[in-house]
Amino acid sequence: MEERELTVSGGSLRYEARAGQVHITEWRGQAGEAEVPERIEGMPVVSLGKKAFLSRKRLRRVRLPDTVERIDDWAFAYCDNLERVELPGGELRFGRAVFLECGRLRSLEIRGRGQTAAALLAAAVTTLDAYYLLDVAEAGGAQWLARWDARMLALLRTPDQEGYSRQVLCGEEDYGSTDMAAYVSGRRREKVRLMLLRLLYPRGLDEEIRERMQNYLREHTKGCDSEEAWQVILGEHGEDREYYELFAGLGCVNGGNLEAILRDVGEDFPEMKAFFLRFKEEHIGYGDCLADLEL
Repeated sequence: MEERELTVSGGSLRYEARAGQVHITEWRGQAGEAEVPERIEGMPVVSLGKKAFLSRKRLRRVRLPDTVERIDDWAFAYCDNLERVELPGGELRFGRAVFLECGRLRSLEIRGRGQTAAALLAAAVTTLDAYYLLDVAEAGGAQWLARWDARMLALLRTPDQEGYSRQVLCGEEDYGSTDMAAYVSGRRREKVRLMLLRLLYPRGLDEEIRERMQNYLREHTKGCDSEEAWQVILGEHGEDREYYELFAGLGCVNGGNLEAILRDVGEDFPEMKAFFLRFKEEHIGYGDCLADLEL
């Protein structure tokens, strides 16, 4: 089948026309955003072929039209900076490992759905590594959320040390440091990211699960023996008010650690610092903090 090429904003699309339908075979470009048109030569665009956007390192956002019905194997694999993909709201089939190694993916937005489905669907194929949850028709529904939570709980119950021996056997050149403490801390941060995300989008969340996650985050905040919850907030969400506001609302900020938190924030994140200063005045009080410091 002869391939044709269409120039689009930021690059070009190679495609095949078969039986009155268009199948995208490759996107070529260096732009940060790509939009696939609904029709080419008057024919509907119905699929993205294998490796169509493979390893496009600068690509951050993609918009797909409502006509797309299938996304084939590895279509967006190794797009290291891909953050957001806008998907059609109708029936959509996926091939294998469509978003393999897309570690920055934060939103698989389904037209006509809310942010809960978009954020949790993205996490399903990154943090959860659960491609069976890549279901546009069911995403965000009660049963789908229950399956998402079941997968999350399975990961949260996994011992922090699990997998360490394999890392040591593989060596530092493949997996980084073989230090046990660093490995365990990394596993805890992975768990913290999942908990924060789910608590940020709590629709359908069981109260017992919610309480368990809140307790975990409080046990790993600033001033505890391990501080991974605070490390994730400071290191990854210093400019995301919804995250540090959630963090404070969960009870992870108190009179015993607020001064240390403010020192950590320093001048790097002025809006975060202003928030915690207001939190200090409204919920703790300057006098109480000074008393704590005197003790």
